Amino acid sequence: MVVIGGALLVLVAVLVGFSMAGGHVGALIHLSEFVTIGGASAGALIMMSPKKVLVDLFRGVLQCVKGSPYGKATCVELFKLLYALTRLTRAEGVLALDQHVSDPKNSTLFRQYPRISGNHHAMEFLCDALALIVDGQAEGEKLAGWLEEEIGVVEREHHAASGALAKVADSLPGFGIVAAVLGIVVTMQSIGGPVDEIGYKVGAALVGTFLGILMAYGFFAPMAGRMESLGEQESIFLRAVATAVVAINEGANPRDVVIRARRIVGTDCRPSQGELKQMFS
Repeated sequence: MVVIGGALLVLVAVLVGFSMAGGHVGALIHLSEFVTIGGASAGALIMMSPKKVLVDLFRGVLQCVKGSPYGKATCVELFKLLYALTRLTRAEGVLALDQHVSDPKNSTLFRQYPRISGNHHAMEFLCDALALIVDGQAEGEKLAGWLEEEIGVVEREHHAASGALAKVADSLPGFGIVAAVLGIVVTMQSIGGPVDEIGYKVGAALVGTFLGILMAYGFFAPMAGRMESLGEQESIFLRAVATAVVAINEGANPRDVVIRARRIVGTDCRPSQGELKQMFS
């Protein structure tokens, strides 16, 4: 909703300013300019992006509209889950995790934490990390290195999607100029016509440049920045999970596991000392 509100504010500010200067909003509506700029931008995006990037980009845009799933409530729920997992490990041994990791959808433990169990990326990363412990393949720094490599893959995929959107934003002013030049060509074909008709066609051509610049710096570039920010939030969340899993593997107690993971997340997502006390009670 924040993204939608910001986009509306940009649009309203431009239209109100235009109206205050004596312009008529209808003068900015020319379907041909939208078709030229929108179609060229979509074609360029398809040419430079593999299918995976296009799918990730679509999901990323939807996520921007919905908001980050890695807020404080999700982080607090993660810490509670990590606390429960550590207690289970210390009470029944590492093998007790196997039934939950091998079938997370039917895990009675994971079901208690819907914000985590309902997040496919987070659950897949957590279960894969815990599986390394259950299988006995992980040793200290080696486990941390493997998890960091996995996070690196996630980051590359985020950068690919947001980077593609940023490149489209960079190209929009150019496509706006293309639309404007086409409009001038049409105007020159009618150069001997009535003055008001020529003025209308010149205005329509200039709208192409206006739309290209507005769409680039008012919508697409901010959206790319928002996607990059959401990607960073997911990376931080996954690093908190990785830190906790490494701590569990080292035999840390439940309290230390949560505290070590808490240090990774941003200050706006950290539970207070009072909330920690309730969690540890």
